[in-house]
Amino acid sequence: MTNFRTLLLGASAAALLAGAAFAKSDITVALQLEPPHLDPTSAAAGAIDSVLYSNVFEGLTRFMADGSVVAGLAESWEISDDGLTYTFKLRDGVTFHDGSTMDAEDVKFSLDRARAEDSTNAQKALYAGITDVTDVDPMTVQLTLAEANGSMLFNLAWGDAVIVAPESIENIKQMPIGTGAFKFVNWVQGDKIELARNDAYWGDAPALEAATFKFISDPTAAFAAVMAQDVDVFAGFPAPENLPQFEADPRFQVLVGSSEGETILSTNNKMPPFDNVKVRQAVAHAIDRQAIIDGAMFGYGTPIGTHFAPHNPDYVDLTAGSMHDPAKAKALLAEAGMADGFETTLHLPPPSYARRGGEIIAAQLAEVGIKAEIINVEWAQWLETVFRGKNFGLTIVSHTEPFDIGIYARPDYYFQYDNPEFQALMTKLNATADPDMRSDMIATAQTTISQDYVNGYLFQLAFPTVANANVQGLWENAPTQATDLTGVSWSN
Repeated sequence: MTNFRTLLLGASAAALLAGAAFAKSDITVALQLEPPHLDPTSAAAGAIDSVLYSNVFEGLTRFMADGSVVAGLAESWEISDDGLTYTFKLRDGVTFHDGSTMDAEDVKFSLDRARAEDSTNAQKALYAGITDVTDVDPMTVQLTLAEANGSMLFNLAWGDAVIVAPESIENIKQMPIGTGAFKFVNWVQGDKIELARNDAYWGDAPALEAATFKFISDPTAAFAAVMAQDVDVFAGFPAPENLPQFEADPRFQVLVGSSEGETILSTNNKMPPFDNVKVRQAVAHAIDRQAIIDGAMFGYGTPIGTHFAPHNPDYVDLTAGSMHDPAKAKALLAEAGMADGFETTLHLPPPSYARRGGEIIAAQLAEVGIKAEIINVEWAQWLETVFRGKNFGLTIVSHTEPFDIGIYARPDYYFQYDNPEFQALMTKLNATADPDMRSDMIATAQTTISQDYVNGYLFQLAFPTVANANVQGLWENAPTQATDLTGVSWSN
């Protein structure tokens, strides 16, 4: 009897051990866009942050799932009474993935590099107000500003301000070395990026031991991969027409969150005839937003009339100023001396909101006499031709950076809007801390760009994620472009 009982206990223990051994500790996450490279501090591609933000790279501060800004590599900070000096106390014991210590010298290097004259940082303007970065001691960094900036902690949370090591810069685009909970392992271009848990991480250890990011650009292939369970999660699922099918399948969960993605018909404001506000206004009135949301996004999306997120408490609904009115669009073109219309280009990057929405917009523009030649481009081409080269008439893109209305104060930004009054307003806003005064100025900023018809404002991008029903800890909303895996685990 004793031997039999021992056998039973042994078998039970073995079963438990086997169960533990086979507990799932890795995950495969699919994304539509593959990064052009892996340095978030030298490119505008949100696809880089989608893989690396918080996972591999960290900043002094960081965004949480609800959009709040919390401490990151900075343990604490003090702000001088005049708002011109920020003193950050760094966390002790933080190391880069190569084993080297992260200290104040690395912070100084990273921020000096971001704001340098020859910097290619996409958000360089956010850090231009920093006049000096001083490494007071290994664990203390002091930032001196030219003028008070109530958004500085927010700005430092962007992926563009993550901390990098000087010795890693030469190879950072292919071999990113950060301080995050996961370290880079491998990149098979055109296919996947592999990460592994950083066992030397300074913070709470993630539950996952490994993560693979797969890149699937085609919506049909995306549906097939999820349905076959070849991937565990598809963040930003590109085929909204399939979401009801997943919702009805107990194997899956569907999260439909909000994003910071203002989807716009970007307009080259310095290229004739778009340098004429009447032409830009005509384009705005030629667009039927709801038709685009219904036709391209299957109803997922919120119409916008300016470059601001509807979920923000300071949002002003300005959609009435650019309602669909083809007759008015034609009249405005006639007033601009273009009664017969004109020809232009419409560059469309890979996301379905662009490719599908672009077909609908091209047809809507044609109805008022504007012939838009559709040019489908890959993401790297878009960055080179449109973003950097400014060689376009129209394009469609979703701006996923949080509170990014400040880009309209940059005359050299790709849509080339140059309004000194708006620039002065943004300078004043940045120097203002009073919440009520800031709200008034933010409302004015929204109204200004809406009435200048800088771009065609389409809709706020919904952020649908389809995942295995047993995956927990995913971000539902996208307050910044990130797929944060640090709190993700399997329920069984």
